[in-house]
Amino acid sequence: MAISGRYTAVLDACVLFPRLQRDVLLSLAHADLYTARWTQEIEREWTTSVVEKYPDAGEKIPRLLEQMRAAVPDCLIVDYELFIPCIKLPDENDRHVLAAAIRGNADAIVSLNTKDFPVQVLSQFDVEIQTPDQFVLNQIMLNPPKALTAIQKMRVRWGRPSMTPAAMLNLFEKRQDSTMTFIQVYKPENPQRKYFVNGEAFVKLDK
Repeated sequence: MAISGRYTAVLDACVLFPRLQRDVLLSLAHADLYTARWTQEIEREWTTSVVEKYPDAGEKIPRLLEQMRAAVPDCLIVDYELFIPCIKLPDENDRHVLAAAIRGNADAIVSLNTKDFPVQVLSQFDVEIQTPDQFVLNQIMLNPPKALTAIQKMRVRWGRPSMTPAAMLNLFEKRQDSTMTFIQVYKPENPQRKYFVNGEAFVKLDK
């Protein structure tokens, strides 16, 4: 459904709240694996949650939003409000997300709250719902070298000095409910370290 021809996904607030999950999704978008889009209302939702949980983070939010918008050009969807009254969802507060997907010609909504976006409703607008797990896995399976290189570059950006591959993988493994639970690695002593994605091995790209 995306006009650009590249798969387009609206990222719900709940998938932008966790830093690791957010960085993985945006890193894949920055690598041109898909087009990520959201709205200022979605920004308000997840940044409000961040400040509620981490009050000291408030002063960093404007800079973070600026960086996100710079990394993903044309990410903001506007003028979607007129679609909201026409949408019926279990939670009326979620209508703006589907309205943005319709206005932005998105192929999918990426959200943890799949029950709030019934397939029978979304299908009327040619939009599908995917969890972060499903979505990131699809991106990796479609283009393993490019996707894993994007994740490698994300790792290099983390930490001072940059986070080691083992440390990053430990983060993935600790997040039992996260996007990255399907990424595992052979033991460090194994010279043929590989990523395992849904049971299929890909040569490890991190040095």
